[in-house]
Amino acid sequence: MNRNILFSIVFLSILGLSVTSHAASNNLLVEVELPRMNVAEYHRPYVAMWLEDSNRKATQIALWYDLAMKEDEGKKWLKDIRQWWRRIGRKAEESFDGLTSATIGPGKHTISINLNAKELKALPAGAYQLRIEASREVGGKEMVNIPIIWPINTTNFPLTASGKTELGNISLKLSEK
Repeated sequence: MNRNILFSIVFLSILGLSVTSHAASNNLLVEVELPRMNVAEYHRPYVAMWLEDSNRKATQIALWYDLAMKEDEGKKWLKDIRQWWRRIGRKAEESFDGLTSATIGPGKHTISINLNAKELKALPAGAYQLRIEASREVGGKEMVNIPIIWPINTTNFPLTASGKTELGNISLKLSEK
């Protein structure tokens, strides 16, 4: 992979759920920090985010991967995001290259998830995990899990978690925009 790689942010099933409080929140903001690493050979990580219920049923939120490789070779490395691959990737019928973005490198990156989208309105109430997994060539792998109760209640936010190697600080907050 070269340094000018384009990654993809794919919103296959954008979280969409009515908020159960009086607040007019209609977006969940997920901020993910990718740490700057002092290594001889740095490759930007592939990152997957999904929501998983207690029965391990997964709903895709986002996927960042290399779309610029010749002959769609970037898809070949998706299986390195191991937990995501087992839950969603190998069974996915839809294409992952729906939306592209500028290269995702070190820094803080925010995804805005529309809570009014229809895909998750049918989700049953209960305990879920927001799972964020990163895998980097010539690097490591890491997954951070953030417990979430559906339907969302504003008293539970903001939520924070932190990775140790491939992922930095992660925060979830509600927004009206």
